Amino acid sequence: MAGPALRIALDVALAHLTSRKRQTLVSLTGVVLGVAFFLAVSSLMRGSELDFLARLVDNSPHVTVYDEFRRAPDQPAHLRWPGAAVEVRHVKPQRETRGIRGWSERLEAIEALPDVRAAATLSGSALLGFAGRQQAVALNGVVPATLRDVSTIDEKMVQGTLQSLEAHPNGVIIGQGLLDKFSLHLGSTLTVLASDGSSRALRVVGVFRTGNASYDEGQAFVLLKRAQALLGRENRVNRIIIQLSDPYEARTVAQTVEGMTGYKSVSWIEASEDFLSLLLVRNLIMYSVVAAILVVASFGIYNTISTIVMEKTRDIAIMKSMGFHASDVRNIFLLEGLLVGLIGSAGGVLLGLVLMRGLAEVVIKPPGVQEVVHLPLWWGGDQFVLAAVFALVSCVLASWLPARRAAGVMPVDILRGAA
Repeated sequence: MAGPALRIALDVALAHLTSRKRQTLVSLTGVVLGVAFFLAVSSLMRGSELDFLARLVDNSPHVTVYDEFRRAPDQPAHLRWPGAAVEVRHVKPQRETRGIRGWSERLEAIEALPDVRAAATLSGSALLGFAGRQQAVALNGVVPATLRDVSTIDEKMVQGTLQSLEAHPNGVIIGQGLLDKFSLHLGSTLTVLASDGSSRALRVVGVFRTGNASYDEGQAFVLLKRAQALLGRENRVNRIIIQLSDPYEARTVAQTVEGMTGYKSVSWIEASEDFLSLLLVRNLIMYSVVAAILVVASFGIYNTISTIVMEKTRDIAIMKSMGFHASDVRNIFLLEGLLVGLIGSAGGVLLGLVLMRGLAEVVIKPPGVQEVVHLPLWWGGDQFVLAAVFALVSCVLASWLPARRAAGVMPVDILRGAA
């Protein structure tokens, strides 16, 4: 459409819209509210999703290497004589101390990968006892210097630090829940009873609080060498935990590490597939609902422009008899839908920002929780673009049928009937 023709079409479109102020205002209001609610719901849902993923990712390793194999290795007899007629049964395997063999070399190989941080740990079950009370915990043997790079536990410390284990070889770090349950304090002495019956007195040198009651009551951290001695696994580890610069590369890195080490490597994505599937379904439902709001708003535009076409049929016939082509007439009514979409999108984005700011100020304090919770919101620009584009497309599509009907008006029939 050339410049003068575009200006004429724009003037006519504005004249049509302003001639029906009430209907145009209703259509604009529908688009504004649709875009605003689209942004408010989208930012809230995506914010909660990212907050959930952040908690899931930050509180667990991106990749965990276990001291087991994804598939049990074939027996030597099967490898030597595949499909043999003779089968040896009831062969008792040799007993060995479980753990990742050659873990120091494997750890160095993993750390050599780009954007990878890793630490070796030894986890096992133990009983913590104090004043006749006992609590089963997962005893984690760690090297504080390396664990800080792959875990957020140091950020969760409320008393002491992770480095306190270096200064106190017989120290233990426990959760706030266990501290309260046993009525302990920093410096108290606990008795640790291992599965083989051995015990040792450990001193509480640090306390952490994650907000997860089961974790705070069921986890304890000691030096790696102390855990190896207590669990009877000298010079062994059974976990290598890995953190990545990009958590979403975890699946690829897990496959690479498993190929390098031979041991089962599980990414957080693999371990949380059910949660991720649930989030995907939730997003589909969310976008369907907010999109339906804009679709409903577009019916108001369709109604407004259809009414204008019916009322301006004689004017359309006169314009065609003056030399306007069918495409020129169609473009006029498409411009009307585009104008409503542009103005409505701009107003909707502004109202959406106000709603989002209001939601960001909402404070929730669930019963029994000490800390207040703010609604997590996503302020990414892509959702603003998506809302505006969807609103514009809906408005233009809503005006397409009336515009097509206007373009098909036959001026001879209309003017003859008017005469």
